[in-house]
Amino acid sequence: MQAHDIAGAQSRYIDVNGINTHYYEAGAGEALILLHGGGAGADSFGNWRGCLNSFAEHYHVYAVDMIGFGFTGKPDPRDYAYTQQARNEHIIAVIETLGLASVNLVGNSMGGCTSMGVAVERPDLVNKLVLMGSAGVRAPITDELKAIMNYDYTTDGMVRIVRGLTNPNFRFDDELVNYRHALSIRDDTKQAYNAVMGWIREQGGLYYEDEYMARISHKTLVVNGKLDKVVPLSSAYRLLELIENSWGYIIPECGHWAMIEKPEQFAAATLSFLGTA
Repeated sequence: MQAHDIAGAQSRYIDVNGINTHYYEAGAGEALILLHGGGAGADSFGNWRGCLNSFAEHYHVYAVDMIGFGFTGKPDPRDYAYTQQARNEHIIAVIETLGLASVNLVGNSMGGCTSMGVAVERPDLVNKLVLMGSAGVRAPITDELKAIMNYDYTTDGMVRIVRGLTNPNFRFDDELVNYRHALSIRDDTKQAYNAVMGWIREQGGLYYEDEYMARISHKTLVVNGKLDKVVPLSSAYRLLELIENSWGYIIPECGHWAMIEKPEQFAAATLSFLGTA
């Protein structure tokens, strides 16, 4: 299985500390990195194809498959710990390997959590943050989140995940389900995903301590779907409390996937925020 094409973007690979890392590249100007979420079958194509070109009209966009996902390398879990710190370190190394500085980070869910980690660990590499349905705040594990954590690698299991991630009126097609399912059942992907979710279960969720997130000093836009069942509105409000230099944008009739459910609205809000001084 090969990475799908996104019109107007180039599919590329780069060696990052021995990890063959896949990303899409488009546009020119200030660097903007897009980080997808951590559900089964997640990758940059599935997450960002609906809005990547809107961003590329104004920025030099890099949509990166995180380690263990998509078409980026998936080290054997016997030799590699799929922790949140490992994802943070991988994206820091991606930025450095690409020779970038002062990048804008846009992250959904696990990608938002990773964006925050990069901003805390290497604030010199980051300009602004956009956290959309971002993990990071400790919250109850809902049935929708359990469907992600306990995924059974069946098509029906993928349908349960997609339904839990979207608003009740969102109509998803077989193409979306089949693409994510095909990605999820590759042997190396299954091993990595089991390790990722095993670590999250051991931790009791995907979160940082409040004091860690409060260290973020960058201008930050917190975006959340009003109907998000995976990352509730209370988590968005908590991020706004913890991150001093932050703004909020709540989208009605939207679940966890603003970039898929409301791509034009999400892109417009993000571009407006990034374009301000």
